[in-house]
Amino acid sequence: MPPNSRTLGADIRALRKARGITLQALADTLGRSVGWVSQVERDLSQPSVDDLRRIARAFDVPMSILFGQSNAPAEEAGVIVRKGARRPIGSGEAGLIEELLSPDLTDDFEMVHSTFAPRSSIGETVTRPTQEVAYIISGRLDVVIDGRRFSVGPGDSFRIRGEPHRWENPYDEPAVAIWVIAPPVY
Repeated sequence: MPPNSRTLGADIRALRKARGITLQALADTLGRSVGWVSQVERDLSQPSVDDLRRIARAFDVPMSILFGQSNAPAEEAGVIVRKGARRPIGSGEAGLIEELLSPDLTDDFEMVHSTFAPRSSIGETVTRPTQEVAYIISGRLDVVIDGRRFSVGPGDSFRIRGEPHRWENPYDEPAVAIWVIAPPVY
């Protein structure tokens, strides 16, 4: 396993760097010392559950993304993600179920398996400092990217480059998509 992958500390470091947050800024937000944050990132210190809640809040991610680093056999850790071992990400609100396909958050991108429930919608427009490409596996999805509305289905893909966007599935069947997002946002 590569030294910087598949650990809680590596994931925290990756989230911090992806958001351009310094060790000092994170330490200030958490009410902890820079040394403590550094030790957590190097897996020399274990954060408490309360610390994990504060860390998740600081990065605006669900706490679930900070768990599940060791559910793969040692020879697969950091390389293989089995279907039944995907980490849930996102809030699950608005009818969207997301699972991390990437082994961890230490790459320059992340891959996400997204299932959009029938008759679901994000409701609000989202703008993120990312580049994203989505590929529709099944179902249909309506997306609005920078004010332009599109309907996409199986085999279609689309790109978002930091533009405001939103989605809805006004149809009677779930839509399933694979997303590649850079930098990682979860």
